[in-house]
Amino acid sequence: METNLTKRCVAELLGTAWLVLGGCGSAVLAANFPNAETNTLGIGLVGVSLAFGLTVLTMAYAIGHISGCHLNPAVSFGLWAGKRFPSGELLPYIAAQVVGAVVGAGILFVIASGSSEFELAGSNPFATNGFGEHSPGGYGLLACLVAEVVLTFVFLMVILGSTDTRAPAGMAPVAIGLCLTLIHLISIPVTNTSVNPARSTGVALFAGAELFNQVWLFWLAPIVGAVIAGWCYKALFEAAKA
Repeated sequence: METNLTKRCVAELLGTAWLVLGGCGSAVLAANFPNAETNTLGIGLVGVSLAFGLTVLTMAYAIGHISGCHLNPAVSFGLWAGKRFPSGELLPYIAAQVVGAVVGAGILFVIASGSSEFELAGSNPFATNGFGEHSPGGYGLLACLVAEVVLTFVFLMVILGSTDTRAPAGMAPVAIGLCLTLIHLISIPVTNTSVNPARSTGVALFAGAELFNQVWLFWLAPIVGAVIAGWCYKALFEAAKA
């Protein structure tokens, strides 16, 4: 029996909040602990990458059977393009994901601001995404655009392939979580890794207008990459109907 839309949207809200709190929280609270100079206990780039992958892995098992565990407007668009998600549910899912991201970012802000050393300073405050001077490695707009489109394309191909009825049952969350980990290992230096418009929006709301003004790229690029992946998988790899 299919869960009603309201319950599925609540699941998406909670799941996206966990993704932002767990993933961005690891970057804000633990990446350079106790500080960037010594970093004796910090988890670094690899730890942050794993944290993002683990948030998706854990939530996929927790709510995948309820909402599909999209946690990401680009994923919803990609599944829609691949004819696996109805267009009438796109807006409610995306609204729930954005609200969840803001909730997760808000919880993180309350926790992080409890430290006297916390400040919204630097080129990438509060685990925000950016290009140009707000790219961790100083990468320009075109490089960041290409990275986000291509990596989101690959992410959706993995999602579509691992959730195909022909794929090994029960292994999709592992494949998806590891793929997101790998994506972060590649692109944290480039854009601080988005591939998720909701994640980018949630933290940018707390980081100020300058960072929020770059959020448009992290809506455009992931959605373009996801939609192309949905079309490609449907056209090239979808099982033929008997």
